[in-house]
Amino acid sequence: MASAFYVVEGEVEVVHNFVDTDRFVPRDSAPWHRRKGGERVLVHASNFRPVKRVADVVRAFGAIQHQLPAKLLLVGDGPDREHALAVADDLGCGHRVEHLGVRDDLENVLPQADLFLSASQTESFGLSILEAMSCGVPCVSTDVGGVSEVVGDAGKLVPLGDPGAMARAAVEALSNPSD
Repeated sequence: MASAFYVVEGEVEVVHNFVDTDRFVPRDSAPWHRRKGGERVLVHASNFRPVKRVADVVRAFGAIQHQLPAKLLLVGDGPDREHALAVADDLGCGHRVEHLGVRDDLENVLPQADLFLSASQTESFGLSILEAMSCGVPCVSTDVGGVSEVVGDAGKLVPLGDPGAMARAAVEALSNPSD
């Protein structure tokens, strides 16, 4: 029997989760901040295009690191990398921001994080958010596109273009971890 989309029953394969949950897994070791004297590790991973608003992540981090000992790992590369790093320098937190570049081993970086940050202007679902969550890392993201369905109770959502709200949500999440 054909459907309205001309799909024959039994010929559709449902892909339930496209994140490799054998690759993106939590690590058994203690969270980074318990090993490094209370320093929190925040991660952002993207292709550093304007739509990813990496400078907003850095602005949020600028406020976060004034309240908690923290560092920000930026994973990826693209046209907005230099701008994001310049914003960090302008805010006086450039020494707390580390650009790791493009990595093929994100599954080794994410489990070391205490929090994942995403400030995207538009996002259908957020693959990097899913990968972070698969590693047991909570997320703070802008409430755009399908992100709210992805994040659910595993993080906090903030308005687009509000690094202050992102910083407040991050400090709350880092100050009151669920574990």
